[in-house]
Amino acid sequence: MAFDHTKYSPYHPINKTDRRWPNATIEHSPIWCSVDLRDGNQALIDPMTVEQKDQLFSLLVEVGFKEIEVGFPAASQTDFDFVRGLIEQNKIPDDVTIQVLTQARSDLIERTFESLKGVKQAVVHLYNSTSPTQREKVFKLDKQGIVKIAVNGANTVKSLAANYPETNWTFQYSPESFSATEPEFAVEICNAVLAAWQPTPEQPAIINLPSTVEMTTPNVFADQIEYMHENFAYRDSVILSVHTHNDRGCAVAAAELAVLAGAQRVEGTLLGNGERTGNMDIVTMAMNLYSQGIDPTLDLSGVSKIVQTVQECTQLPVHPRHPYVGELVYTAFSGSHQDAIKKCLQVQTENDHWDVAYLPIDPTDVGRSYQEVVRINSQSGKGGVAFVLEQSYGLKLPRWMQIALSKVVQQKAEGIGKEVSVDEIYSVFAETFVHNAGKILSYDIHQQHDKQRLDATIETPNGVTTIVGIGNGPLEAFLNALMAHDSVSYEISDYQEHAIGAGSKADAAAYIAIKYDDSNGYGVAIQQDSVLASLQACYNAVVQVKQAQDGQQLQAS
Repeated sequence: MAFDHTKYSPYHPINKTDRRWPNATIEHSPIWCSVDLRDGNQALIDPMTVEQKDQLFSLLVEVGFKEIEVGFPAASQTDFDFVRGLIEQNKIPDDVTIQVLTQARSDLIERTFESLKGVKQAVVHLYNSTSPTQREKVFKLDKQGIVKIAVNGANTVKSLAANYPETNWTFQYSPESFSATEPEFAVEICNAVLAAWQPTPEQPAIINLPSTVEMTTPNVFADQIEYMHENFAYRDSVILSVHTHNDRGCAVAAAELAVLAGAQRVEGTLLGNGERTGNMDIVTMAMNLYSQGIDPTLDLSGVSKIVQTVQECTQLPVHPRHPYVGELVYTAFSGSHQDAIKKCLQVQTENDHWDVAYLPIDPTDVGRSYQEVVRINSQSGKGGVAFVLEQSYGLKLPRWMQIALSKVVQQKAEGIGKEVSVDEIYSVFAETFVHNAGKILSYDIHQQHDKQRLDATIETPNGVTTIVGIGNGPLEAFLNALMAHDSVSYEISDYQEHAIGAGSKADAAAYIAIKYDDSNGYGVAIQQDSVLASLQACYNAVVQVKQAQDGQQLQAS
């Protein structure tokens, strides 16, 4: 049997009954460290060039990262040259600390310090693997042998750093494969490294706990972090960091729960690129905090630039449903969603706390526009169609017009079998309701006792003709003229108008619903002359109701 679940062993969680993290809340942003240029880069089919690394480094600085892991200089000449370029060309801002990774081997540590010569401040990130699988099958060492590797590496780091007193050094240790390491042994090896480094509150060390492979549900990882948080030596001199991977699809959740459990620092990549299924997505976690009213300390207002730069540098696509940054994440196709969004936006004011159905954040905060929120296909409803016309053309369709138009647009969408653009919607709208009748070429209004007489010259299928009517106002007089001409009785069932834009040159939009027997007709007109707009809308509606009557008669025959 190829698909056999019995070959896998369940993870045995910590027997922890005093956990405190479930009752904690995140009140401020953690320290962020981007590992795009190291962990993200090593996961690429084609690693970044120095030029691409420069481009991405500039973006990370612009976004606001103060700690950036820039490479593994002892393992790659490209990484070594990149680190040297950053230092020698003075590309590192004074408030930014670069970080470099090295295995706990003396020759690699020496090469690492060579790459950092002359840097103002840097984090030297030391690691070795600690899990039973790594100890027994890869390194073939017992626990004490693994501890010795870590401590020897820590001593070498401390000794070499003393040769460069002009640099402000921070030491970081990661028990690689922490997620699969016995918690008691993880504490033992981390405390042994801390004893070698002797950190102080003024010069703390970083202990970074990675889910090198994500093996458990996020709550179990939180238990592991809380256990470490409670059992570190030098706890007041340790910055507890996490580095979660996404093998189970829970890297963001694991990092968030880790912060609840005592983590102060989070490593990840901008959009989650990393080994296998990726690293923790910093943009997602930071925006999660932002959506809860917490300052993420990163400027993510230009997500389009972030996406473009990351794609250019990594040659990896970004999924259209990627949280917060995907092309479609602020887009609603469902009719009920569109209607709810439209109604919420109508009452949302600039000074209100954000409270819009289906939109966890204001899209404009990250550089998106409301035009992207609602897009139309065969699943869409009247609210969505009305929303896009209002956003793009300034048309505020009354509800009865929304219902009439949505039926026509749905037929269009079903016919083409794909999304209908805003311009296509307007074209359908105009053909059906605006340009479905001849023009009113001219009109004159004369006061006649307590009534108004209207003389209008109109185009009809049979040519140009003049009609005359009397009423309480121009619209009633015009409708009476049409009824006299057609020898039928029409009734205005709904009427609405509004200005498009502002000022003396603003256009007027008029919407009219006409009823005749069991048929309804709808007309719209847009004119600078508001009276002409109402008359033309009336004419358009009358023509449509006549067409509906003709259609019914044709079906009856």
